[in-house]
Amino acid sequence: DPDSGDNGLLLYSLVNNQTNEFDINENTGQIFTVSVAGKAGMFCLEVQAADHGTRRLTARTTVNVTVDASSSNNIVVVVLSQKINVVERNIAEVKRVLETILAWNVYIIDFYSNEFERKARSSTDVTHVKIIAFDGANQEVPAGDVKRKLREQKSNIETELEKVFSMAVTAAIEEAPADSATPELIATIVLGVLLACTLIACLAYVLFTIIRKRYKWFYFNYKQAEIIEGIDNPCVTVENGSLRSVEKVEHPNN
Repeated sequence: DPDSGDNGLLLYSLVNNQTNEFDINENTGQIFTVSVAGKAGMFCLEVQAADHGTRRLTARTTVNVTVDASSSNNIVVVVLSQKINVVERNIAEVKRVLETILAWNVYIIDFYSNEFERKARSSTDVTHVKIIAFDGANQEVPAGDVKRKLREQKSNIETELEKVFSMAVTAAIEEAPADSATPELIATIVLGVLLACTLIACLAYVLFTIIRKRYKWFYFNYKQAEIIEGIDNPCVTVENGSLRSVEKVEHPNN
């Protein structure tokens, strides 16, 4: 909108968006997905732009969004030894170099350094560039094939990028880290450990109780035997298990 002031400020919106699969940034007009998992095909979105004038003027257009059925497993990350602000200024040339050497259509999905520098756009000596390649039939090229060709053409890519950045550049492939444990798996492991500890504690308690009871039984029987066979007892046990008196037997003649 060429107008100045409020008349030149635009607000964007999706018209009759009944599916709630897409949303739009009302200030920039950027459209993004909300929920298209498991869906594929073309979606027709009607977008409206409205100014802030007293007599609000609007205009509408149709945006066709194609959702590919494939997953994002074919995204490859190329690590360039360049500052992120330099890469950002030359991103179109980086794309051209990759397309020329790989002989595929290359789409740069994102580029970043680390989370803090990604927000601040501050300088860094390493920039990560997320790419995905499509062949002549507009089908995604498997990530393995992209990585293989990047390795084979590494020297040529670096030579061409050196011309773009006017300095030596290294281009490496970032290998995905091993999958970290999911929260569900962690919860299962913790629960298993707790159950195991509880079971061990129960077994230890039962074993302790049994030992304690046996100890009391043996101790009781031992004391009983002491009392029965003690010198203060008038009877003792003989070999056949019967009792006899230990009192002095008077001689019949006395």
